[in-house]
Amino acid sequence: MDDLINKALEFENRKMSNMSTSDRVEASREAKEIILAINEIYKETKEKDLMDLMKRLTEKKKKIEKRLKGMPEV
Repeated sequence: MDDLINKALEFENRKMSNMSTSDRVEASREAKEIILAINEIYKETKEKDLMDLMKRLTEKKKKIEKRLKGMPEV
């Protein structure tokens, strides 16, 4: 569990500027994988810290995916 949390914190602190499209796709998939793994632990323990970590990772994942989709046309 500690290894997973360390991996999540490392992902959260990683810089996301100057990434190629394939890097963004890879980062989005990595975030999803980490979030789902933490969720499995959260289901058993109900720790508030895990929920907060999942929320922060989800926000970062949404930003990455927004950048992947591009700007909407008006």
